[in-house]
Amino acid sequence: MNKSTLATVLGLLVFALLASSVYIIDEREKGIVLQFGDPVKVDVPVGIHFKVPFIQSVNKYDARLQTLDERPDRVITVNGKYLLVDSFVKYKISDVLTFYKATAGSFNQLNSVLSQRVESVLKNQFSSRTIVEVVAGERDLLMSILLSNLNNSVNDLGVEIIDFRVKRIDLPPEVSSSVYQRMRTERNRLAEQLRSEGKEIAREIRAVADKDRVVILAEAYKKAEQLRGEGDAESTRIYAEAFGQDPEFYEFTRSLKAYVETFENKSDVLLIDSNSEFFKYLNSKIAE
Repeated sequence: MNKSTLATVLGLLVFALLASSVYIIDEREKGIVLQFGDPVKVDVPVGIHFKVPFIQSVNKYDARLQTLDERPDRVITVNGKYLLVDSFVKYKISDVLTFYKATAGSFNQLNSVLSQRVESVLKNQFSSRTIVEVVAGERDLLMSILLSNLNNSVNDLGVEIIDFRVKRIDLPPEVSSSVYQRMRTERNRLAEQLRSEGKEIAREIRAVADKDRVVILAEAYKKAEQLRGEGDAESTRIYAEAFGQDPEFYEFTRSLKAYVETFENKSDVLLIDSNSEFFKYLNSKIAE
């Protein structure tokens, strides 16, 4: 073997040695270093790292959010009626060493165990509730309880449950109509109660408004009469002052006003002595 060939072989061996010594963990992964199958380094941080070639190996696992969406589970309620509950779970690896020890690093095995835990939690919670409570009850509270209980049950799997939701609940045909009827009756009862309370409040508001209206009108009428009285008194005073300066002129204008009002219509006829005081100013004018 010549020197160039030997150098090439040595170069390839060095390259292979370096390639088997370097590994990269990116932000989407969690890594664990094994030596003869035993973990020697866990939770490897993101970046470039080195390991002992041919002795140590690196297992990388997807650290992103995972989804478990299995077939609907059959559960029994407290009154002995069964339901088909379709749910899904969002989870991610939180402890890679625990995950590796519990499942040997297999997501398939993890999903199988997790599916059993989900079914157990669903049965425990639904078995203490009636169909009406499950279908028409406080769904947010139920989801919160399911999420908390499932998280407590997977501590030994090295995962964290991010979300646990019930997508669909199918009722058996023989009970669905009765459940919906009870829900409809309850909603109608609540609607009638709200209508009754609304009518009572409306009557109270209307009574208060009517009372205020009467008070406001009375006060307005009282004020108007006071103003009218004051105005009439002021008018009388002004007239008295004006005509008091010339009583003869005042009497004359009153006579003219009386003539106009008496003979307002052409058909009006008045039988009276021509020497009457009523024609005082007319007679004096004729005499002149």
